[in-house]
Amino acid sequence: MNAIIENPLAKLIGTWKGEMGVDIAPKPEVDENNPYYEILTIEPVDIEIENAEEQELLAVRYNQVIREKSNDKVSHSETGYWIWDKNENTIMNSFSIPRGVSVLAGGKIEINNNDLELSVSVEENDTKWGIIQSPFMLKKAKTLSFTRKFIISNNKLKYAQETVLDIYGKVFSHTDDNILYKI
Repeated sequence: MNAIIENPLAKLIGTWKGEMGVDIAPKPEVDENNPYYEILTIEPVDIEIENAEEQELLAVRYNQVIREKSNDKVSHSETGYWIWDKNENTIMNSFSIPRGVSVLAGGKIEINNNDLELSVSVEENDTKWGIIQSPFMLKKAKTLSFTRKFIISNNKLKYAQETVLDIYGKVFSHTDDNILYKI
């Protein structure tokens, strides 16, 4: 069996830096296009993870810090895990942001032309995955769905994500994408 199948998360481990981020964010009047840069640090979880004596998991933990290019202000901070269920070939992404939102999204791992693709999603009232939000966020900026796709090729990580929000009296597709390089 090829090493990428044995532990696909190993390709994620390291420090990644991206300078070409694009954030399309909702505002009450005119939506914003915010260029950003980021650092994504991913490290191994050095324990054997087993659930109910039959599910075997591999995991990496990460911290992502995004700063707006216009003012160097941190606009997003995220801490989470990428988790792989070896037996089911299911990828999970669990994370929290300090706005009172936590997500557990799931999907599949694919290998295309030596590129590793991780794709996860979750929707409101999903029967397998979940979105947990504070009462304030449920009332003022409710997350309706989330999707994220990572494509890793050698030392390059490209991602795109969409968070569909009910905010400011409208449903808004908040998108982020960037290309990062391992440093």
